[in-house]
Amino acid sequence: MRKLGNLEVGTIGLGTMGMGGSYGPADESESVDAIHRALDLGVTLLDTADFYGGGVSEEIVGKALQGRREQAVVATKTGSVRGPGGMSVDGSPAHIRRAIDGSLKRLGTSHVDLYYLARVDPRVPIEESVGAMAELVAEGKVRHIGLCEASAVTVRRACAVHPIAALQTEYSLWERHVEASILPALRELGVGLVAYRPLGSGFLGGSFSTPDQLPEGDFRRADPRFQGENFVRNKAMADTVAELAAAKGVTPAQLALAWVLSRGEDIVTIPGTKRASRVAENAAAAGVVLTAGELEALRALGVASGERYPEFLMSTIDQG
Repeated sequence: MRKLGNLEVGTIGLGTMGMGGSYGPADESESVDAIHRALDLGVTLLDTADFYGGGVSEEIVGKALQGRREQAVVATKTGSVRGPGGMSVDGSPAHIRRAIDGSLKRLGTSHVDLYYLARVDPRVPIEESVGAMAELVAEGKVRHIGLCEASAVTVRRACAVHPIAALQTEYSLWERHVEASILPALRELGVGLVAYRPLGSGFLGGSFSTPDQLPEGDFRRADPRFQGENFVRNKAMADTVAELAAAKGVTPAQLALAWVLSRGEDIVTIPGTKRASRVAENAAAAGVVLTAGELEALRALGVASGERYPEFLMSTIDQG
């Protein structure tokens, strides 16, 4: 177990974005089985959002937790809005107050354990967004507050309003932007880090030999790291991870997850899957210990080729 601020969670959680249909068609039965498998294995942190599949992910989590709510730490998000024109950001107090009630209904619970602002709204001072979330804590609808993809400057401002339990951002072997200024600030402030996309959207798990393997409707088809020469270079990196994993007797996914966890006791990770077998594989990574030589070999791989997201999504990330 590790702590995000004062919130205790399992070392490895479960991301549920794919359960809402972001990686191809949603399968409720398969997803519920995966969540049940996670709970059986002692995985406590379940991560969802009101915009994953238009609320479908939250509904699936809610169904899976019927009779098992006390076993889970439920985290959800608001502030990102998907509409006909694509994704927009809304961090207004009115939206936050309205959104929590919808999330609680879909999740079938009286409270969420961790409520994130999914993106920082440049039109709304962070103090106002966090202030509204703090009111939800006072009302008992939310236990802890988090931010996603926020800069060190923004996290500092947020902490001045209300304690922030966690910052969720991308962190993996091939995406290490948090190490420069964000992670040091989090540690100074006592804020935990929740690493999402720890497997590079499946790439580091050795799942791909060609982009054509991605199904229609899979958002990764627009991911710069899955395109053209970027794919070729990133595939070479993933192949090396696979070779190192084989030498250690673990899977590529387990090696990549173990690397993220090795970065500090204040870091947890939420690999996403909708398959029970993958849940078990990922959970076992918590027991993988890397040697100094293995850590150096992984560090030397460098970072991914290509931007993290398409330009329109990169524009929603807070740069401070």
